[in-house]
Amino acid sequence: MQLPDLKHITDKLKPVKGKDVAEAPEKSFKMPAVPELFRKKKEEPAVHEYDPVVDGPLVEAEIPHGFTEIDRYWVEKGRSLVIIALNTRTNQNEYLLFEPALSEFEYELLERIHEDMRSTLILSDEELEKDKKILLIENMTGLLREYGIVLEEQSLFKLHYFLIRNFLGWGRIEPLMRDHYLEDISCDGTNIPIFLYHRKYRNIKTNIMFQAEVLNSLAITLAQRSGKHISTGSPMLDATLPDGSRLQLTLGTEVTTRGTSFTIRKFREDPFSPVELIETGTFNADELVYFWLAIENNKSLLFIGGTASGKTTSLNAVSLFIPPMAKVVSIEDTREITLFHENWIASVTREAVAEGSSAINMFDLLRAAMRQRPEYILVGEVRGVEAQTLFQAMNTGHTTFSTMHAGSVDAAIHRLESEPLKVPRNMITALNIVSVQAQVYVGTDRVRRSIEIVEIAGIDPSTGNLRVNTVFEYDPIRDLFNYKGRSQVYAEIAERRGWTREYLETEIAMRKKILIEMEKQGIIDYVSVSRLFQSYSIDPKRITDSIDDLKRVIE
Repeated sequence: MQLPDLKHITDKLKPVKGKDVAEAPEKSFKMPAVPELFRKKKEEPAVHEYDPVVDGPLVEAEIPHGFTEIDRYWVEKGRSLVIIALNTRTNQNEYLLFEPALSEFEYELLERIHEDMRSTLILSDEELEKDKKILLIENMTGLLREYGIVLEEQSLFKLHYFLIRNFLGWGRIEPLMRDHYLEDISCDGTNIPIFLYHRKYRNIKTNIMFQAEVLNSLAITLAQRSGKHISTGSPMLDATLPDGSRLQLTLGTEVTTRGTSFTIRKFREDPFSPVELIETGTFNADELVYFWLAIENNKSLLFIGGTASGKTTSLNAVSLFIPPMAKVVSIEDTREITLFHENWIASVTREAVAEGSSAINMFDLLRAAMRQRPEYILVGEVRGVEAQTLFQAMNTGHTTFSTMHAGSVDAAIHRLESEPLKVPRNMITALNIVSVQAQVYVGTDRVRRSIEIVEIAGIDPSTGNLRVNTVFEYDPIRDLFNYKGRSQVYAEIAERRGWTREYLETEIAMRKKILIEMEKQGIIDYVSVSRLFQSYSIDPKRITDSIDDLKRVIE
């Protein structure tokens, strides 16, 4: 069967500006049926890939009336553009996302290609080894040949973008997932704009919203790619996306009356290192040296603070100080901890997967971890009965790191002693260090800072209250951290290792110099930083002899 040549149609159609595949124009014609001939796979020649420098941008951004541009940047150069614009009516900044605009013909063609590719894209063993993007483009080229359609390169590149975005990415929210400035993506329901937390512009509204059918389809895709199931019978879901981001999802109107909703808390594929926390100002070098020595000498830590105060980020970063051969077990609800450490068991909880199967909670994992003889136990967050087992582990000599929601040390102790955690006060004394974190303002910028680092110094025999010692305190006026001059942890380390006060101070100064030099020399990624810490643990002299060129040690 000969397909008609539809190329002449493009000359009669005007581009539909600002239209996206999720916002379909009314269909004006139907593509002819695909012949059975296409059902057989064919080897396709290599296709020219889009190059924004050579081929020019595919996006034409027109700022709507009533908006004033403040900033712009490419999420994917030439293909997805973000403009931060001031809405002069509301006097608030908005996040405007622009992707390639499709003509009505291009949209119809994309819909047909998408439909046909879904029904025929069964991969052979040889094709499974190919790059998925190239395979999609080759299959699309074969379809166009079968349709008898010849397109200009700009149209081809647009179709490539949307096919890759929809088949391999996250559809309409793919640019948001790729935008490194975003921390949170929040969809509140049907036909409601998506809201974001932007590292620079904080809470901000977007020009993206979904109709019910598209939103439900996206929700099911998010759940499936997380390895979980969601339905109207079980409409709520907590999961981890393949890139490590945390997902909370509700389906339909069973629980959330405005329709399907989701919140994605994005996490970097490469976690923050201690050196990056110095760069961002969360801690200073003195505080990180304190953690370095404390962790090396098996002191237990608890990071507390409010939502999005950076507790898990800090726990993950300071965990890079763990000695290289020590056995580590991490326990989490959703996978967030990432270590460059070989002797590490990473465990996560599991819901009941079928009738008759059992759920595995944090208490079960923690109980199992005690039998695995770990030296360090990392618990993502304590919020229930597992707290008692965690503190039992501390009292039996295991070094534990964890996080908890609390605004102050007093609030943390009160929560630990109350239901449902119910940890006895004398067991809390096994905890050595509490780091309090918060989001604060420095000028007009909202930043994460360690408000104070406190040591649990035991129980006052006269009152029965816990005694605490503040080691570091944040000065919000000067945006600096002050060392209070006295540390029980430092004193215990010196006593246990037989160090004099002078030797302890020399060791602190050397480690501080190493951290500062790492920052100066641009050694900030967590793999390189881990290697240096591990090298220092094995052979300190090798690091101190190479202090002026630390990159030689890790090359």
